[in-house]
Amino acid sequence: MNLPIIASKFRILLLLTALTSASLIRVTAQDLESDVLCAGCPAAAEIQMVPAPEINAYPAPVVTQLSVDEGLLYDRRYQRLMQAVDVYDAPNGNIIRTIDAGFNFVTTQGAEGDWTMINNGEWVSSAALGNTLPSTYSGVLLGTEPLPYPMGWVLLNVVPSREPGAEPVDGDLAILRYQRVNLYTFVEVDGWRWYQVGVNQWIHQTKIAKYLPVQRPAEVNTQKWISVDLYEQVLIAYDGETPVFTTLVSSGLAEWPTREGLFNVYVRYPRTIMSGANGQPDFYFLEEVPWTMYFDGDIGLHGTYWHDGFGYRHSHGCVNMSIMDSNWLYQWASSEFDFSVPNDTGAAVYVYSSGQYVN
Repeated sequence: MNLPIIASKFRILLLLTALTSASLIRVTAQDLESDVLCAGCPAAAEIQMVPAPEINAYPAPVVTQLSVDEGLLYDRRYQRLMQAVDVYDAPNGNIIRTIDAGFNFVTTQGAEGDWTMINNGEWVSSAALGNTLPSTYSGVLLGTEPLPYPMGWVLLNVVPSREPGAEPVDGDLAILRYQRVNLYTFVEVDGWRWYQVGVNQWIHQTKIAKYLPVQRPAEVNTQKWISVDLYEQVLIAYDGETPVFTTLVSSGLAEWPTREGLFNVYVRYPRTIMSGANGQPDFYFLEEVPWTMYFDGDIGLHGTYWHDGFGYRHSHGCVNMSIMDSNWLYQWASSEFDFSVPNDTGAAVYVYSSGQYVN
């Protein structure tokens, strides 16, 4: 395997399509085993809500969001090739190769007239390029004390309902995607959980991703290790038994699932090329994929500049992260690698699912 060129990894879907897909409906075994607090919720008086004074005392999770380093986020210009293109050795020069149509991104190095340089000695027509900006989303550092309530991320811009199972009220304010919320309690309506996230604010479980720390597996062989919950699409970094960082990710789609199990990072690259599905409709070519750590063959944790759909499955098997998150994890986990030791492995990666998707 030529590691800098990794095949069969991604099939990219449009985010807006993915966010509304029925395949994202989720029910956990934990949900099904829990006591039902409100089977039908016929009246608000029967709902065991957390009262306003308690909510006002803990209005939001006490965590520290990673700050956005614009120098790191925008140190390259990422652009998409919108069509098949011929690559020239100079503006109006000779064709030296062709890049087929597909999901293709390059990092560009400047323009001259109607031409843009994509690599040293490689030029394409500027008209074939589209602009893209990396996601500014980032995860959070966790404190030393346990959170008083479970934490979740809102996955869609959503107007909370005033009661579980009810329609939102016109004029109520929306909670924006990626906002972190406390999950104060829940009730169950028609087999689905509704979480209380504020005073008279309830959100359906399919619009929430939950932070659920797990017990350290006995087989984990490194001090620093990483868990990836495929159901919640949440990654957690641990130092020993202690969670220190958590974020939303995007793992493999149903057709190319991320394999469950316990692995170790075995090689890593600050930047690498990923390409695959040659001659197929989902052909892709991605230059300078940042902060990549391979742990299961050609499956790795890495930064992603081409989508902003974290919290939903999105890849050909890899675990997509934002650039800020992947850089943090790459640097944090570096102490587990000893390059002076032949075949040394890095941080353990525990991939599991806390629930089951329902199609």
